[in-house]
Amino acid sequence: MEKLPKIGIPIIIVVVLLIILLAKSAVTIDSGEAGVLYKTFDEGVVTDEPPLGEGFHIIAPWNKVFVYEVRQQELFEKMRVLSSNGLEIQIEASAWYEPVYSDLGNLHQSLGENYLGRVIQPAIRSAARSVVGRYTPEQLYSSKRDAIQDEIFTETKKILEKQYVQLNEVLVRDVTLPNTIKDAIERKLKQEQESLEYEFRLVTASKEAEKVIIEAQGKADANRILSASLTDKILQDKGIDATMKLSESPNSKVIVIGGGDGGLPIILGNN
Repeated sequence: MEKLPKIGIPIIIVVVLLIILLAKSAVTIDSGEAGVLYKTFDEGVVTDEPPLGEGFHIIAPWNKVFVYEVRQQELFEKMRVLSSNGLEIQIEASAWYEPVYSDLGNLHQSLGENYLGRVIQPAIRSAARSVVGRYTPEQLYSSKRDAIQDEIFTETKKILEKQYVQLNEVLVRDVTLPNTIKDAIERKLKQEQESLEYEFRLVTASKEAEKVIIEAQGKADANRILSASLTDKILQDKGIDATMKLSESPNSKVIVIGGGDGGLPIILGNN
């Protein structure tokens, strides 16, 4: 009976040690995440094997696992950049990005967990300064929003090409100009619109006038040709034909054909 406590103490110690080792060895990777294994007594970060996927994993208690989110993430940036003529422009943009899953070990080894601040933010800021500097405030305000969005995406992606990060999209949400410049551009655009409307009205009126002139000319030509073709002989034949048709009417009473020198047939009476 006295020996039982002495035997039970080592067992309890072993069980406690096993629980501690199991707790340090068990790693759970949540949904949308992956783990980079670090071997303390080996070569450090494991880069030649795939990262640890979602689920439960057992590792040596002296090793470590660094967990990364591998879903698409969003970076929102508000930047002040200069246009081609040196005016300060404020750009609000979003970047959609995610780490390259198969290169997660290389990402951890070369950039670490703060890769967003080390490469992605500097890349998009540099690209935005470069692209916006090619355009005037008027172009940025009116017609070049899609163009600068595509160019910022292309340049940022080029910078991140070998940084183990995948850039999916860049969205320019807003371009803010100084109020004085914005008002001047809006006045100019309004004047241009009014000028285009006035030119359109002039062109429309000119075409309508041309149409009226052409129609009048056509009618005049037709009348002239008709007058030239109506000789006395033709008029007399037309009159005889008309009189003959009237004579066939049951209401006709007395018909005299001819009358005067070269005169047209005359109807003297009917019912």
